[in-house]
Amino acid sequence: MAAAGERLDRFLTRVAQAPDAGALADFSRSRLQKLIAAGLVSVDGAPCRAALALCGGETLTLQVPAPAPSVLVPEAIALDILFEDAHLLVLNKPAGLSVHPGAGHQQGTLVHALLFHCQDLSGIGGELRPGIVHRLDKDTSGLLVVAKDDRTHLGLSRQFAARTVQKRYRAFVLGIPRPAAATLDTLIARHPKDRKRFSSKVLRGKRAVTDYEVVRHHGGVSELAIVLHTGRTHQIRVHLADRGHPLIADALYGGCAWKRITDKPLRTYVMTLRRQALHAEQLTFVHPMTGEMLQFIAELPSDLKMLQRLLAVGR
Repeated sequence: MAAAGERLDRFLTRVAQAPDAGALADFSRSRLQKLIAAGLVSVDGAPCRAALALCGGETLTLQVPAPAPSVLVPEAIALDILFEDAHLLVLNKPAGLSVHPGAGHQQGTLVHALLFHCQDLSGIGGELRPGIVHRLDKDTSGLLVVAKDDRTHLGLSRQFAARTVQKRYRAFVLGIPRPAAATLDTLIARHPKDRKRFSSKVLRGKRAVTDYEVVRHHGGVSELAIVLHTGRTHQIRVHLADRGHPLIADALYGGCAWKRITDKPLRTYVMTLRRQALHAEQLTFVHPMTGEMLQFIAELPSDLKMLQRLLAVGR
């Protein structure tokens, strides 16, 4: 592959993304840059900087160290695994389980549980850890796909970036959205005054696209079927709240305005919910290693299934 005049890091990235990349396909651009910075990439036997301009005809050598053990301690936390092979797994995450360690939850996360469950991790980015390709908020339940190796992680990440992964959700909101079906296509960025929240009422941000359809409604509550085309932080929560229809029990975005619920039994029940009424119910993608189209469906958990029944009875 021609390389004359090209930067070392850009050339390696281009080769890694080629159809015939071989073992180099396991490496993302950031991973290659880290190897170069660590002096593990040599040109004609000498370690080089990422900005080195290649002349063409040089011999490039990569030294790849064994994956380092994760600094996190594995924890025996029960997981609802729907599918697993040597490359990836798909699970149904319960509400209340954080995906990553962070402020306020340094233990008891999905990553801790996966480190205990997976005994065949080959490493992500040089560390023996599971590859979290996409996330769900702590209090959102539903489907997640997790990679066990770098090549699978890259393949899944590219599908998410290309928006070829199909993600369907079920949501319960205050009020009745009008029109009954629509596409919400806005920018989303962090809220200018409240750093815990995000907003779609901004002039600058990342594009976010959400389709919704009202399935049923009763007593001031609506059930929505949602298709997510992008994966911005809090996207569904923000899009619906900014239209005046926050998710039931979503305290951060105004979903606890119980007076908007006119049906008393329904109001009594939703006041017991301790998480936003959102569930990732369907996930469809191509297996990066086998090329097989995979589709998974996770039924509503018991708390949201009861809410659905109350809506259906009240109609």
